[in-house]
Parts: sequence; C-alpha cells; structure tokens
Amino acid sequence: MIEGQEGVSWPQWQALADACERHGIPALFRSDHYLPLGGRLEREVHDAWATICALAATTERLRLGTLVSPATFRHPSVLAKLAAGADQISGGRIDVGLGAGWNEAEHAAYGFPFGTMGSRMEVFAEQLEIVHGLWTSDDFSFAGEHYRLTGVDALPKPVQRPHPRLIVGGVAKPRTVQLAARWADEYNTVFAGPQECRERRAAVAAAWAAAGRDPGTLVFSLMTGCVAGRDEAELARRTRRLQDEHGMTPPAEWVTGTPDAAIAQLRALRDAGVDRVMLQLLLHDELEQIELIGTELAPALA
Repeated sequence: MIEGQEGVSWPQWQALADACERHGIPALFRSDHYLPLGGRLEREVHDAWATICALAATTERLRLGTLVSPATFRHPSVLAKLAAGADQISGGRIDVGLGAGWNEAEHAAYGFPFGTMGSRMEVFAEQLEIVHGLWTSDDFSFAGEHYRLTGVDALPKPVQRPHPRLIVGGVAKPRTVQLAARWADEYNTVFAGPQECRERRAAVAAAWAAAGRDPGTLVFSLMTGCVAGRDEAELARRTRRLQDEHGMTPPAEWVTGTPDAAIAQLRALRDAGVDRVMLQLLLHDELEQIELIGTELAPALA
C-alpha cells in the first residue's frame, strides 16, 4: 500500500507495479488524496483513479485498488464508471475501497464540500448503494437525500462477477460495521495489533450475522506500516531514512524487523483473524523491500 500523495511520480508507479509483479506481490493499493498529508506541499500528487487505470493497462496479474476513495471527491456515478472501466482494462483485477473522507484541508483547497461527519456518513452510505447498484442492475434508480438516479443501465459492467470487491474500512465502530455488513465484501481496519484485530473482527462478524450474511464469507484485512530489512544494517538504514524523510519511527503495531521477526508478527496477525495485510511502504522507492516481502515474507505465510 503506497501513500500516493507523497510525491510518487508516474515512473515510480511503473517501477512499483513492475516490482510487485516480478516478486509475486498479489495486489498494489494506493491512498486517494489530493494534497500531501505530511506538510510537504511541493510533492506531486497523481489522481488515484488515473493511476489505477494506467496501471491496469500496463500490468498483467497485479490486483489494483484504493484504500480508500473519499465519497466526497466524486459523484458515485463517476466512481462506479471509473472502477468499471479500470476493471474492463485490467481484465477483472480491481478492488474499490470507499470511505467518508476525513482531511478537511484538501477539501478546502480543491473546493470539495466537506460538511459534518454526520453528513459525510450519509453521503458515504448512499454512494455504497449507488455504486453497487450501477454495477449489478440493468435498470437502476435511486432517490436519496443527496443523489437521484433514474432508470439507468450503466454499461459496460465490470468484468468481475457479481462485481469488483467493495472494501469498507474503519475501527469497527457501529456505523461503518453496519454499512459494511450491508454492502461490502471486505472490512479493512488500520494500524492495529493482534488483540485489537481479534476484537474488531468479532464486531464485524457479529454485524455480518445480524444482517443475515454468513460470517464465514467475511474478508477481514489490516492496513499497517512496514519497515523490513534482510539484516540489521539494512533495517537500521531504512529506519533512519523513515525518520529523516517522514519524521517518524515505526510504532509498535507496525510490521518491522528482519525476516524472522516480521514473519512472526504476520503470523500473529493471521492467528488473530486477519485474512490479508496491506503493508504501507512510506519508502516507496525502496524496491528491494518489495522483493523481500514477495520472496521471503509472503511465502512463509502461504
């Protein structure tokens, strides 16, 4: 998982995708922001869906997706059409993470309505239903507080059946859990250790059951930071670079260390009910770290 708003150029996106495909990484996710989050406003920011559509045409096996697209950025018909197009281009390799939006500064800078948390959650709920409906119905209408659609068959439909995977994220609070139980295929939580993951998965599974869905169909994922090295010297170099360029040291819940330590942490997450982990790599040009993940960490979890 790459924080695309932090100065990732198009050649770097190409290199990242190539490294993932060469080293067996199954999926490449990116954030969806319009401004850098670390205050470095000189960093360039490519639109998330422009990047995904381009990578869809230049990769062969890699799944691509957003973690997550704010509902405040795009009309749901636009998002559904973009994702369906990317799914067509890729031959069925797109996942769509959707959220309510949270960064007020980028909304003000680009003129996106922000509103209250309550209004953003209402928009988010309507968008989930509309995106799902446009992908799956040949005569879709919707009349809500924020959007109205009348009798549309949105063609082309996505390649994936019944539709691309919809991902809803959060920390297992009731509203996001309820929305996920109704519309999502996957629940993604962030920056959590094994015990927190165990508790959050239980809350999501309970909501799945309350909505009449089989909890066994739940995909529960975690997005968390990662700094890994083949030896202590490589790990120390990457840790120093993280401090120098991002002003931070890896928190306790991140996956960090040499291969044995990182694998042990990933196994603990698996045992806590995490089905897949999106490793956030802030050092996006360290392609050797992607090789390490693909050739040593992932095979140990297979």
